Amino acid sequence: MTSSRTRVDGDRRVAAALRQRGVLYLAIGVIAILVGAAYLAPLPYGPLVPDGRATLEPPSSSHWFGTDAIGFDVFSRTIAAAGLDIPLTLAGTAAALILGVALGLMATGTGKLAEGVMRGLDVFQAFPLLVFGLVFVAMMGDNLRSIVIAIALVHTPRIVRTTRSQGLALRQSRFVEAAVAVGASRFRIMSRHVLPNLLGVVVAQASLAAAHGIVLIAGLTYLGVGIDPPQASWGAMIRAGSHDMATGHWWPVVAPGVAIVIAVASFNAIAQHVLNVFEDRAR
Repeated sequence: MTSSRTRVDGDRRVAAALRQRGVLYLAIGVIAILVGAAYLAPLPYGPLVPDGRATLEPPSSSHWFGTDAIGFDVFSRTIAAAGLDIPLTLAGTAAALILGVALGLMATGTGKLAEGVMRGLDVFQAFPLLVFGLVFVAMMGDNLRSIVIAIALVHTPRIVRTTRSQGLALRQSRFVEAAVAVGASRFRIMSRHVLPNLLGVVVAQASLAAAHGIVLIAGLTYLGVGIDPPQASWGAMIRAGSHDMATGHWWPVVAPGVAIVIAVASFNAIAQHVLNVFEDRAR
């Protein structure tokens, strides 16, 4: 009986692991397809070339997602926007990851430097994220670099706090205490013992930051800052199409809205899988 139950439990764990891995591969595949299609796939229409004779046409075999009020093909614009919004959020998230981990490890200490880092984060996080991003991009100028920096600054505090909390917990572990006992330097302890063991949680947090970055870019471009027309961005497409919703022309808004949901859900799925793997290894 015990052997059968053990075998069943083992089969369930294997099945659950396979399902989680399948979701991970699907999420990564969706992100890769969206970005790859924007740069490699032949789009049916030029995303920056409107057709003034085909405005607000509903979805059809000629225009799969319809056209907007200017005459842009919504499908081509939605795919092209993926090639801009996703790389921007990945670049900002990568910068936040590097900066956040470095500051978080510094904040695991007990000196004035650690105290200064945490007090600085408290002040920084007092501002609403979208408001901060809007003000920062407006001050720095409407360009792609400003968006990347804004995403990095907005999400660095969360990664700092995650790194610090995990680092403080790991400092109490036996292998770190053993390293201290044999005289290992602080740098060696952090780089060889602490950082590899907190990387899973931090990467999961970074994936969540990428999901939030997609929403932040959409919010900024919806408000008309960050990306100049006629460049395609999901938020800007929703803003342009929202004026025609009252007249029943819903398709210019639905396509970029669904794309945002898919991208955010994919990044969230990646974060959840990474976190599950880290927790399983910790057990």
